[in-house]
Amino acid sequence: MSKFWSPVVSRLVPYVPGEQPSDSSVIKLNTNENPYGPSPIALGAIRAATQDSLRLYPDPGAARLRTAVAGTFGLSPENVFAGNGSDEILAHAFHGFFSGRDPIVFPDITYSFYRTYCELYGIAHRTVPLDDGFQVDVASLKDPCGGIVVANPNAPTGIALGLGAIETILDQNRDVVVIVDEAYVDFGADSAASLVPNHDNLLVVQTFSKSRSLAGLRVGFALGQPHLIEALQRIRDSFNSYPLDRLALAGAEAAWTHTDWFEETRHMVIASRERLAADLTDLGFDVLPSAANFLFVSHGTVAAAELAAKLRSDGILVRHFPVGRINNHLRISVGTDEECDALVRAIRSIIGTGYRP
Repeated sequence: MSKFWSPVVSRLVPYVPGEQPSDSSVIKLNTNENPYGPSPIALGAIRAATQDSLRLYPDPGAARLRTAVAGTFGLSPENVFAGNGSDEILAHAFHGFFSGRDPIVFPDITYSFYRTYCELYGIAHRTVPLDDGFQVDVASLKDPCGGIVVANPNAPTGIALGLGAIETILDQNRDVVVIVDEAYVDFGADSAASLVPNHDNLLVVQTFSKSRSLAGLRVGFALGQPHLIEALQRIRDSFNSYPLDRLALAGAEAAWTHTDWFEETRHMVIASRERLAADLTDLGFDVLPSAANFLFVSHGTVAAAELAAKLRSDGILVRHFPVGRINNHLRISVGTDEECDALVRAIRSIIGTGYRP
């Protein structure tokens, strides 16, 4: 610990991202990246934007991107905020809507960055437990609080709530902001974007990292009524007025409009997910129903930590969270069918041929 650190830095427990190995031969099923590349039109737009204009600042308001996103959801650009990945937008939202209020609430098993934001900004929080099936209990999210955060589909479980449940949460908490984090929504859940016009306390956050294969570009957006968007703009312009560079804007705009590529690749991921879920079930895994681009699984006889370690020695990375009641679970990103087949072969070898479901 440095004597120069502030008290805030001293007590921070930073978020730990998934490992990014330097060995390109490793099969990466640990960070929920899309196994299929970005839209070729998006890549062309990025190449075209690599020119002398990079000496100029980008559009701070991301007007063209916001207009494109708004049109898809039947909203106006005033309902859209664009930022440097959904993580930064979530950080702005925590700062802008939850600081100085009563404790906010989110599930006990969810995206661990939420706790980090609370520590960073001094936001009090409490968690409510998922039920025995790792489902969100909507009734547990109705007590007075300073705000609600729900990942839908949830991470790391992959389980999604229906729009009726989201609307119930909104109606139970009319006086505070409800953030619905939809990083994985395009792989099987319904977006709460349609609820934005009728709920002044709803902020929907999405990313280009997953279903549009642009994790390396860092682009995200939020949807909400104009008073919420203005709050995010105030935070942004007090922090970094140019969060999206020219290449990111060009790539994101093109990716958003290339709907054929988006639909084709996301359905490929969904099909591979269902195939992998069936294969793992046959190998004795308990596989939670997933609406995301990953599976959350546990095995009845082989510990998750042991599986993760042995898979790693075979050159396959999966994610193990050694905490609480998910200690014996693995989160496995959906790769190509070839990568998934390699995973299944490796697991079959690890657990032994004597296993019978």
